[in-house]
Amino acid sequence: MSQYRAVEGVVNDWHLVHLGRFAMGGAGLIYAEATAVEDRGKRTHGDLGLWNDAQAEALKPITSFLKREGAVPGVQLSHAGRKASERRPWHGETPVDAEDLKQRQEMPWQPIGPSPVAYADGWPVPTEMTVEDIYEVIAAFGSAAKRSYEAGFEIIEIYAAHGFLIHQFLSPVSNKRADGWGGSLENRQRFAVEVAKSVRANWPEHLPLAFRLSATDWLEDVLELSDTVTISRALKDAGVDMIDCSSGGIGGRDRPKRMTIEQGFQAPFAEEVRREAGISTMAVGFLWDAEFCEELVREGKADMIALARELLADPNWPLHAADQLSSEETKSLWPIEFGWWLQRRDRLLKKLGFR
Repeated sequence: MSQYRAVEGVVNDWHLVHLGRFAMGGAGLIYAEATAVEDRGKRTHGDLGLWNDAQAEALKPITSFLKREGAVPGVQLSHAGRKASERRPWHGETPVDAEDLKQRQEMPWQPIGPSPVAYADGWPVPTEMTVEDIYEVIAAFGSAAKRSYEAGFEIIEIYAAHGFLIHQFLSPVSNKRADGWGGSLENRQRFAVEVAKSVRANWPEHLPLAFRLSATDWLEDVLELSDTVTISRALKDAGVDMIDCSSGGIGGRDRPKRMTIEQGFQAPFAEEVRREAGISTMAVGFLWDAEFCEELVREGKADMIALARELLADPNWPLHAADQLSSEETKSLWPIEFGWWLQRRDRLLKKLGFR
């Protein structure tokens, strides 16, 4: 979950504590938030970045801490495309304008996209990317991948969902191009595939590469689950190891009428992509019950489970899930600085008959 607390794309103590508490809470893999591969590709002025070496250097203490606490540090590389130059959510989640310059000394910048189609009413029309722009961004993903390794990350996820630039190329809602980067699905997926190749070329072969896709746009006759299966097969051929299956976000701020939200409502996407594309998947979205999550993995519907807001509410969710799923004593899984005290308390409460 983006924190919007970076300055010029550089992390600070907030990010160390924010991400570190998940490692202390038992999470196995911890993704840093959406991290821009170039300055114009950040969503807000507070986004993380990996477009220069100083940003990578500042991340090293965080990845080092996560690894010392037994977690795998991951990074989510992104480019906002036409969703760039946006206010932080608590400032309105609307385009940056003169008011932001007056109140926060933050200037708007010109977004880019596959076509000159605005994200929503009142949003700036992005500059249509030239072929030179396209290859420049593809190279920026590769450079950010190299910096990710230097910063100490052990898995990369490319953020190609929720209306960000790669999703903008994939979806006919935002891609109206008539050249080799638009039109047919094969052409629309070309940008994603080239990004995957660029990252894979700059990322060690033994380390995993994931893609986060919006499995459906939740709109009629645009990007559907069957398309995502096709895209996932192409990404697998390009060196991608896992698909993180989310959905929606391509245009506007209203929830599409086709979207029905319930616990695990996106998990069937992970199951379908896993089965039909022959690639590992991660289920995400409206997941909070440990039994429900465990069943998804046990029954082969997904290979991994991702939680975000639930861990913001309870950073110790993985450890509490272990308690829920096991009949054995699980306080030994906690950091010893916590677990030792909690074991003593549990024994006392049991002896006194309180629990």
